[in-house]
Amino acid sequence: MMENKRLWYIVQTYSGFENSVKENLLRRIETMQMENLIFQVMIPEEMKTEKKADGSTKEKMVKMFPGYVFIEMIVTDDSWFVVRNTPGVTGFLGSSGGGTKPIPLLSEEINPILKKCGLLQVQKLNAKVGQTVKVASGALIGRVGTIESINDEKGTVKILVDMFGRKTPIELDFAEIEVQ
Repeated sequence: MMENKRLWYIVQTYSGFENSVKENLLRRIETMQMENLIFQVMIPEEMKTEKKADGSTKEKMVKMFPGYVFIEMIVTDDSWFVVRNTPGVTGFLGSSGGGTKPIPLLSEEINPILKKCGLLQVQKLNAKVGQTVKVASGALIGRVGTIESINDEKGTVKILVDMFGRKTPIELDFAEIEVQ
């Protein structure tokens, strides 16, 4: 396990206790001087529009993952102990207990969440529809395709790649392509 890399982990809490767990964690990070190992504590939320019975609408912040708190940290025995023993934390997601270290989120799992919460800036793509690009990562690395559409808000591009004799659309993040 890499013990010197800042990665995102998910801790489980009792549903409805996410905010108190976040406050407890922030307090413990400060009192136990863990700022150099535990960097961010986040409860992903998004704005939802609800329709009321009278036909009016109301906007409301809703937790995207009830019962979970996301933590950016470097896992060491000390940082892991501080988080695991915070009141309200029931465990790490991806850790089977018994002293096993948790499994971090992959960048393709956490980046869309960070973008939605405004914590990750979406880069702009310096390309146009119809332009040729090369796939730079993933299962289709090295394939060449043509840009069909660009979604600046999501940071994704849909390209047409020749597969099995026909043009197949695939959606990729901006970082997964190279403009030719």
